[in-house]
Amino acid sequence: MREVLVLYYSHRGSVRALAQQIARGIESIDGVSARLRTVAKVSTVCTVSAPEVPAAGAPYVEAADLAQCAGLALGSPTRFGNMAAPMKYFWDGTAAEWSAGTLAGKPACVFTSTASAHGGQESTLLSMMLPLFHHGMLLVGLPYGETALSSTRSGGTPYGASHVAGAEGNPTLSDEERQLAFAQGRRLATIVMQFSR
Repeated sequence: MREVLVLYYSHRGSVRALAQQIARGIESIDGVSARLRTVAKVSTVCTVSAPEVPAAGAPYVEAADLAQCAGLALGSPTRFGNMAAPMKYFWDGTAAEWSAGTLAGKPACVFTSTASAHGGQESTLLSMMLPLFHHGMLLVGLPYGETALSSTRSGGTPYGASHVAGAEGNPTLSDEERQLAFAQGRRLATIVMQFSR
């Protein structure tokens, strides 16, 4: 069984909803399972640290998760057109994995959520790709063969699945957002299986 790491940070639940749908798509391919993981919040007080185990949701990611995965789906909310600080902080601490080539040659994709339709989804997706390129990963997008990509009035880009949460942070995915997240997970898992032959 090949495992794909679905690593995300979610502040209000929207990115978690996308991650769960991507995991469903991953697990729709025989021989592939999804491993959901998250990152801790970044504290503004240097003497405070996050608990070792989150109170709810996915466990925190560990170096072993990166080493053991056959592929990676990476998600973060948008913060001024960039990935959120907790996710950036995590990647800033992966020099040992970069040096060892732990992720080199593994397929990956990215996903995000914003409060508004023009809140920087695509630049956030691109910002998340940068550390993955440095790690030598092979990036997978969403092709326009996915018909929901052409008809969506909410989230969804060729760079990766996305969600428009609105000012209230509604984590409920639209039909198109759900379809595209599932399709992205399925596409990533299919490529993982092609690489494992």
